[in-house]
Amino acid sequence: MAVARRRVNIEEGRAALAAWQAAVEPSGSTGEPASVAGHTPSRSLIATAVRYSLEEVTARAPGNSVEVRVPPFGVTQCVEGPRHTRGTPPNVIECDAATWLSLVTGRISWADAVSDHKLTASGLRADLSELLPL
Repeated sequence: MAVARRRVNIEEGRAALAAWQAAVEPSGSTGEPASVAGHTPSRSLIATAVRYSLEEVTARAPGNSVEVRVPPFGVTQCVEGPRHTRGTPPNVIECDAATWLSLVTGRISWADAVSDHKLTASGLRADLSELLPL
């Protein structure tokens, strides 16, 4: 099975993901995320990190049975299984960018994200806990 061509340069994507992670790590003695202290990652950095990580998930689990949506930054289909061609796919995962990037960097676990209602996952194959963190 051919993997879709990457649109985000791998080194730029890794750098964006590392920069996002550094920006949200707790700072100093307060334990507050750095973004609370005024170091919010830029929208373009978040977009690059999300798009790169979605491409990386697809590269590690190619297929079309699960759709992962991180609006407004990106969407991908991954995981082997029945191919979906029209309408809403039967296996959909959707979350915001902060949750997605927290999952791919290991800041939160899949189980915690699901139990805290930070993402929606529908369908029997809509569980990426074996793939995350990257």
